[in-house]
Amino acid sequence: MATGIPGKTKYKNFTNSSQLSFRLEYEGKVSLEEILDSPSAKLSCVVRVDKPINNKLIYGENFRVLRNLSEHSDVAGKIGLIYIDPPYATGLGFESRQQAYAYQDFREGVDYLEFIRQRLVLLRELLANHGSIYVHLDQNMAFPVKILMDEIFGSKNFRNWITRKKCNPKNYTRNQYGNISDYILFYTKTDDYVWNQPFESWTDDKVIKEYQYIEEETGRRYKKVPIHAPGERKGATGQPWRGMLPPPGKHWQYTPETLEEMDKRGEIYWSSTGNPRRKVYLDQSKGIGVQDIWLDFKDAHNQNIKITGYPTEKNPELLQRIIMASSNPGDLILDAFVGSGTTVAVAEELQRQWIGIDNSLLAIETTIYRLVKGTQAMGDFTKRNGSLPKQEPLINTNRILKSGLEVYLEMESELDQVAESQIEDWNNLLNFQANLW
Repeated sequence: MATGIPGKTKYKNFTNSSQLSFRLEYEGKVSLEEILDSPSAKLSCVVRVDKPINNKLIYGENFRVLRNLSEHSDVAGKIGLIYIDPPYATGLGFESRQQAYAYQDFREGVDYLEFIRQRLVLLRELLANHGSIYVHLDQNMAFPVKILMDEIFGSKNFRNWITRKKCNPKNYTRNQYGNISDYILFYTKTDDYVWNQPFESWTDDKVIKEYQYIEEETGRRYKKVPIHAPGERKGATGQPWRGMLPPPGKHWQYTPETLEEMDKRGEIYWSSTGNPRRKVYLDQSKGIGVQDIWLDFKDAHNQNIKITGYPTEKNPELLQRIIMASSNPGDLILDAFVGSGTTVAVAEELQRQWIGIDNSLLAIETTIYRLVKGTQAMGDFTKRNGSLPKQEPLINTNRILKSGLEVYLEMESELDQVAESQIEDWNNLLNFQANLW
């Protein structure tokens, strides 16, 4: 049961093992050994910004690039946080606001599952023991991918299934409930991981509803909470306090000695019938602990905020919450589907080191321009026949990149080749801006 008083009776497992074990089986599922022994990418550094802390932006097929990184002792087992927003198995192609080709989301079914699984296996190898991974998906594949993640990271290391509101309500539902949410699967590598509890600020309405009472002597707002908890105890917390025993099936949250001290400090409220409750003051609260339903981070394209125009671009504040909660300054952050560069841009702003990977040339170029020139306001849509929305030029004062950066290309790749002139443009852009810092 989800709530209530735990019973005393313990029941034996119906299986021989202490935990039911299961996994997904499908045609084409390769062994862990094959994944870990796969060929790795050959990388060439084409741009270098010589500043303290060298971050890495890599244009290449991410599976081979991850294999390459797993061979480097300064990366393997050193990644503090991984966030990925992979394709969602939609079968669709995606373009930027400027109608430039971004990528084709062509994988479906078991082909998609094995694509994700192989990368998750390598990502686990790169993750530090104190590290966390967040995988952003929609309803198409979130459920089977969770089973894969239980298999790879261990079900005991599953932390949260986060539901995110991605857009405003829709008027058309196609004879079903409107879909306005997607999901983020949060796992850790071990049970000893970085966790900086995030809080939401109190609103006036929530304060009035939650902290209904005002202390006459001090004017402080407070709420009343029980001083007992479920479950009986034989120790001090199960003993009488002021002649009272805890309610049946419960125990005091504090020892009688501690309760006495709290009462002397005026932290115990006594009802007219003599029922004690603890005062919890608003001014001692850090805020409302963040729960697993996130309503404030709709897609960047669905809000009046500055964006890059890259399809599937996520809200920077979403990444800010994740990065601040699951890493510390100086930690190494990895995004293997870098897209618009939101993850690495926020990591840079929060003084984390980072690695970004993508096989879309538009993604690499978008990320470079974002790091140097920031984002811009754009219209709500692009007309296929007609002029593009008017866009203000990016300005240098928006630059984000303030530390070193190396841009790598995968050699001998089937990906679109990068022209020498484009590399020169990247080099001039990045190093010209670097000299201004």
